Amino acid sequence: MTKEEQDKIVIEVAQCAREVYDALGHGFQETVYKRALSTEMMLRGIEHQREFRVPLFYKCVDVGQKRVDFLVEGKIPVEVTAFVNLADVHLEQALRYMKAYNFGIGLLINFGAEGLKIRKILTKNT
Repeated sequence: MTKEEQDKIVIEVAQCAREVYDALGHGFQETVYKRALSTEMMLRGIEHQREFRVPLFYKCVDVGQKRVDFLVEGKIPVEVTAFVNLADVHLEQALRYMKAYNFGIGLLINFGAEGLKIRKILTKNT
């Protein structure tokens, strides 16, 4: 996937998140936003998988797995939160997951604050 294709998908997912936030505002549980975001992406024809499980290997041994809220177009993980205040630990956690699973770009979307917060996360894998 080229950088231009990645950027296009990131913009489309951000537009979906904006549509959801404009309709619902903040204050709902995280699961409500996940369902709404999935619905919006489906309506726009954006291929995605919810609750995608990614295996984690250590020296070629499967040591566990991580559930990604969404895997968009098979390449871009999207984590959804609904915290009033997003702490640095949430960003660090998303970054660790992305590095561990060799994703170069991802999104962290927070619907919980007053005002939608979207963070594009880049790793050295991009």
